[in-house]
Amino acid sequence: MRTSPALRAAALAAAVTVLLPITACSESGDKEGPDGPLAANAAEASNSGDLASQQLTWKPCPAPSTAQGGGKAPTPLPGGTPWECSSMRAPLDYAKPGGGTIELALIRAAAKSQDKRIGSLIFNFGGPGASGVATLPAFGTEYDKLRARYDLVSFDPRGVGRSDGVECETDKQLDARFETDGTPDTSAEVDAFVKDTKTFARACEKNSGRQLPYVGTTDAARDMDLMRQVLGDKKLYYFGISYGTELGGVYAHLFPKNVGRAVLDAVVDPTQDSEQSSLGQTKGFQLALDNFTQDCVDRGAECKLPGSTSKEVEQGIADLLAKLEKKPIQGLGSRRLTETLATTGIAAALYSKQTWSLLEQGLDEADGGNGALLLALADSLNGRSDNGRYDNSMAANTAINCADSKQRFTADQTEAKLPEFRSASKIFGNYLGWSLMACTGWPVQGAWNTPDVSAPGAAPILVVGNTGDPATPYKGAEAMADALGKGVGVKMTYKGQGHGAYNSGNACVQKEVGGYLLDGRVPAAGTVCK
Repeated sequence: MRTSPALRAAALAAAVTVLLPITACSESGDKEGPDGPLAANAAEASNSGDLASQQLTWKPCPAPSTAQGGGKAPTPLPGGTPWECSSMRAPLDYAKPGGGTIELALIRAAAKSQDKRIGSLIFNFGGPGASGVATLPAFGTEYDKLRARYDLVSFDPRGVGRSDGVECETDKQLDARFETDGTPDTSAEVDAFVKDTKTFARACEKNSGRQLPYVGTTDAARDMDLMRQVLGDKKLYYFGISYGTELGGVYAHLFPKNVGRAVLDAVVDPTQDSEQSSLGQTKGFQLALDNFTQDCVDRGAECKLPGSTSKEVEQGIADLLAKLEKKPIQGLGSRRLTETLATTGIAAALYSKQTWSLLEQGLDEADGGNGALLLALADSLNGRSDNGRYDNSMAANTAINCADSKQRFTADQTEAKLPEFRSASKIFGNYLGWSLMACTGWPVQGAWNTPDVSAPGAAPILVVGNTGDPATPYKGAEAMADALGKGVGVKMTYKGQGHGAYNSGNACVQKEVGGYLLDGRVPAAGTVCK
């Protein structure tokens, strides 16, 4: 089965803005204080000598590389404005700014009015591991209003896509990895799961050991300040989505005086450790599933799934997964739909209400023995193209998370925590509980238990939370606004569904965000959009 255009759009929307559910992203615990590694010599390290005065050469963008997800070269925006690409040199190790460098891939579309131009609006679409160079053109029309006064700019963070992308396993090995039981029930399955996790880590070290210590969020934040200087801006204008909100918070902590106008959408809770973050995601996905199943019930006979109540529909999904655990079914080509891949596909479709119809269809078809659609949804989240090639989002996601997080879990520790995860969600509890082991055996120690995002003295930062967000639950917005500090974090609420707010198309959200970025009008704290 070839992926439909609708599924491609849905898959991109899900995959690029998400804290990938196979790993735990946001850390908490003991914060690094103002004299810790986050703040140490930040300004000096960012300046990086001659690199701040480097000149960028902008050229027509090539087609995305396999590591970026493949596809065709980006087409011009409405009105004919082309996408241009370049690369910027940054220190590999900011502690040794005169040492080796790394090339970071950039993309931009010029502002419509150069007379009213404010500067460059830099986007990070999350993951971590999403290629900004590939993603920004895909969503370019949705942000085109902001191009009234900004060059739209994005980049592949270090370790991602064309920015010295982390390489781990081959496509064939990744196919096998994703078929491994991600919710092991027996000692043999647990042993296989742990072995697979450690094998992946060794492959990453073998193929990308040079850059693994230098792909963390602190380095990416310093890259953004160098980028600000190279682009010629006195302040950083920023739009961060999902993990991009954590990156934005870390930037604000490191360089509070350099913050211009910044928006954080689909907000990571910076106060949670990896266990709390995964448990929060479990509850978030369960909330989204509850909303999906209730919508099915509300539509009556129009819905293809069995059950007269939300819980009955959910039980049907649980029964399907139990059957797949015992006997996978035909998926795409020779590939099978396993319980783990089906759960991944369900999660992928819950990122946007627009893909609920695909989820309903995929579940109905899988119940009849055809797992193609659910497997295609899983592929979208795992970064697998129709041709069997994987982008590097999975490898980069793990590398960045494990460079950040100090926490490492054993199988025994993970199993002890599973009852709480199962209590939070029958469908996603085991799946996200076992994800605690994503950094087990990783060759690089993590930088922190939680990032410090306090930013006294920074300009107001607009923090937008979506009450129905499955991947970055709503309470993360309040936690981020509070952690940024009084007078800095300005919380706004969108009462909607899906991951993020601005891309929902809600007119109120886009009016408030646009008014702030374009005209400097800070929304009143507590503003609610429906």
